[in-house]
Order: sequence, then structure tokens, then C-alpha cells
Amino acid sequence: MVEQKKDGFKPMPTGEERVPQRKPGFGHGFGRSFGGGRRDQIKDEFESKLLDLARVTRVTGGGKRMSFRAVVVAGDKKGKVGVGVDKGKDVSQAIEKATRAAKKNLIMVTIVNETIPHEVEAKAGPSRILLKPQSKGRGLVAGGAVRSICDLAGIKNVSSKILSGSKNKLNNARATMAALKKLKSNIKPK
Repeated sequence: MVEQKKDGFKPMPTGEERVPQRKPGFGHGFGRSFGGGRRDQIKDEFESKLLDLARVTRVTGGGKRMSFRAVVVAGDKKGKVGVGVDKGKDVSQAIEKATRAAKKNLIMVTIVNETIPHEVEAKAGPSRILLKPQSKGRGLVAGGAVRSICDLAGIKNVSSKILSGSKNKLNNARATMAALKKLKSNIKPK
């Protein structure tokens, strides 16, 4: 407790004397549940990869406003993959928001013997993508956005070709996702 000196001076308490020590792992504060970090377990399950980072400007009456646009691919290498695009005031905020968007837009990819079941072609904007199944041991014969998406989806043997001349990673990623959505398998799950 706070001691009073002989001259009548009483020092202010620093707060250390009054506050009881909390037990570790209990009482996380406001807005959190007692579940113990369920969100962290969901994040660990997915891997994410940054595809593209662009500095974009918005012209307003007061001048130019700078922000960053991030394109992120997230997948669990077991058939789930998603692409997310978002903007933020700084790079880390843009990447975090895009990763969250990628995890919201997940699709299930049909994979048969570590490859796709059939040849598929898709178009998104000006980008056209062709995906072909390959025999075991061939590997990922793909480049750029297509390679990242197929890798995070868990496809180990595939051959791809970007049929358009587009070098835009966002459009190529969207075309690849459209192609993976078209996949259908005649093998029925057990």
C-alpha cells in the first residue's frame, strides 16, 4: 500500500499495487471470444502468394490520391483455391485485404491422379487460357499466374498455354480460375 511520509506528502499510486495479476490465457479483452483463436487455425490451413502489386492513383478535385492494388492467390494444395484483389493505403494493408478476399472466393477444383480430368479453355477479359492434363511425373508446365494457381490448387501435372498475348497477371488469373471452374469429372466420389 501507499505509505504516507512524516511531512504530510502522499505519493500517487503507480497502479502496480492495485491491479491484481491476470492469469495467462484468460480474459483476452473486448471483442474476442473464449474460443482461443479459431481464426488463426483457418489462416494456417491456406498458403497465399502475391501475384501482382500495382500503385494506382485516383484523381480528385484536390489532387491525386495514391493507393496500392494487390492480387493474391490462396490455396490449401488439396483442391481449394481462390484469387483476391483489393486496394489499400499501404502495401501491407492491400495484401492483407486481398488475402482475405481470396479466402472468401474459394472454389473446389476437380483433380484426378494429380492432374485435371480433361482439356479446358477459358476466357476472362482479353486473356485466353488453355489447360491440358499430363501424365504423372511431367510436372507443372505453366508460367506466371497459371503456375501459381495450379500449384496452390494441388495440381501437380498440367500443361498450359496463354493463347492471348496478354501479360496482365490479374486477367490471366481470372481466366485460369474460369477454366478450373469448368472442370468436370466422370469419376464419382466414394
